[in-house]
Amino acid sequence: MRADTVSLDRGGRPVLHEVSLTLRPGAVTVVVGPNGAGKSSLLKVMTGELKPKAGAVTLDGMPVHAMASHALARRRAVMSQTSRLVFPFTALEVVRLGVESVGSASRRRANEIAFQALASVGMERLAGRRYLELSGGEARRVDLARALCQIHEASTGQPDKPCFLLLDEPTANLDPEHQVHCLEIAREAADRGLGVLAILHDLNLGALLADEIVAMKAGRVVAAGPPKAVMTREILSGLFDIDLAPNAVPEGDIPFVLPHSAWLARRALVQEASRASAGR
Repeated sequence: MRADTVSLDRGGRPVLHEVSLTLRPGAVTVVVGPNGAGKSSLLKVMTGELKPKAGAVTLDGMPVHAMASHALARRRAVMSQTSRLVFPFTALEVVRLGVESVGSASRRRANEIAFQALASVGMERLAGRRYLELSGGEARRVDLARALCQIHEASTGQPDKPCFLLLDEPTANLDPEHQVHCLEIAREAADRGLGVLAILHDLNLGALLADEIVAMKAGRVVAAGPPKAVMTREILSGLFDIDLAPNAVPEGDIPFVLPHSAWLARRALVQEASRASAGR
């Protein structure tokens, strides 16, 4: 699955400028960047929800927006940033939608698959709870289970056609334990041969998960590559307009970023400006 020089306008305003990105089966691509960078818009173009103004997103050479919805559902599952569900479905019924969107399993079998998916995200005890009554973090885990159900069913019987899991802020509203668990699930999906795209705000989680990090700003890709190549002081400071100096965990040499340096640098500037003003 790939995006080739994709441009997009929303509400008469350009939000993506000639963005190119390739999702590889068996690999995790993480997109990072400041608010308004165009990350979620890119994901919606990749899913086929939005049609680009120019360029194309293709799957096996076919534009995704031209594919029939049922055919597209069998190749990619999406976990959106927000849910538009308004019906009083239970958690189990929401997850079962993932099975029903791509398969013809019996109701009993669909319930079994859905319950297993709920168990995989630690939500089996709330299978009968109404989705609209769940906390933000609980709802996110149910949404992930639904996407996992869909992609599990879609990949069954078509090993020659790789499937893709597209996640928009999958760790939002999750506590640290479930953030790590979510990353493990995404990593395991890639290890099974799926291509995974994840939009993340947390740079450290992105560095843990990604095979490739794509950094976006103002609708453009400003850097792409392995975490060590992208998470440099120069790139991150330009990306977020504050001084961000990465460090590395001694074991595994995985880069991580702490905002302390930016905080201290800004405080120093404020204090310097205050002293200068007082001296006038």
